[in-house]
Amino acid sequence: MSSPEAVLSLLPAATRRWLRHVLGDDSQIVAVQPLAGATSATLHSLTVQQRKPGQPPQQLVLRRFTQADWLAEEPDLAAHEAAALAHMAAASLPTPLLVAVDETGAGCDVPAILMTRLPGRVVLQPADMAAWLQELAAALVVIHAQPADFAWQFFPYNPAPVVPAWSADPALWRAGLAQLSFAPPPAPLCFIHRDYHPTNVLWQGGQVSGVVDWVNACRGPAGVDVGHCRINLAQIHGLAAADQFLIAYQRLAGQQFIYHPYWDLRCLFDFNPEQLTVYDGWPANGLHHLTPPLLGQRLEAYLASLLRRMAGAKG
Repeated sequence: MSSPEAVLSLLPAATRRWLRHVLGDDSQIVAVQPLAGATSATLHSLTVQQRKPGQPPQQLVLRRFTQADWLAEEPDLAAHEAAALAHMAAASLPTPLLVAVDETGAGCDVPAILMTRLPGRVVLQPADMAAWLQELAAALVVIHAQPADFAWQFFPYNPAPVVPAWSADPALWRAGLAQLSFAPPPAPLCFIHRDYHPTNVLWQGGQVSGVVDWVNACRGPAGVDVGHCRINLAQIHGLAAADQFLIAYQRLAGQQFIYHPYWDLRCLFDFNPEQLTVYDGWPANGLHHLTPPLLGQRLEAYLASLLRRMAGAKG
């Protein structure tokens, strides 16, 4: 059996000291495991054993914000996620519980969040696609029903998008950019996840067991979350899945949600389509067939569908 020192050797010395401080003398970290699929932070799963006999081990997740350019743009990342976890703590939807936060990195080596680990796993290849999309939509409705009084506000990630150089149909993208140049349609603001997609949703027994990665949560139009999930679905499963998700969300949200394709377009260009990227979380969770050419084909099919929707919205 590995010694505690050997177990913790995966983590920087400053991080180890911070963990000992926040967990206290009654706890001992007995296992550390890197978590695959993260693209903007370093994640580790921790198993913490209480020194008192009979206490079950606690499963935690340590998120260290190690992406320097992101921290330079948003130095409050740890405080932001801590606030989002607190905001969702009373919701019926399972979300991680905050254990500790180092907002500045003064204790840990970088800003960090320590939180509980939820049960379940990411599912990207469901046996029942319709039921999977229905559950994804239902979880998002719960998020949007939470109080909207949250300090962080929505802003576009890509305020000056351009036509992707890889495109075989630049006119299609120019048409999309032209539509995006108009003022956003009026939309009520609610609490949104801002990075809601299948890789941030956990499943157990065919049901959603939790939603993770709350660092981008903010006040914004519900269509931003819907559109962000749709662009992910369009890439990993195609246009039909993206459209089925929208139908499911509209049915569950009811009259409180007024769909407008502008937010889908906004999310498409916020996704940085100038680069065709197979995100690490997709192959890490079993999707090995995705390639840049396939993503390009699916993005352009999705964009064409949005332009048709925009024409219908104006007609």
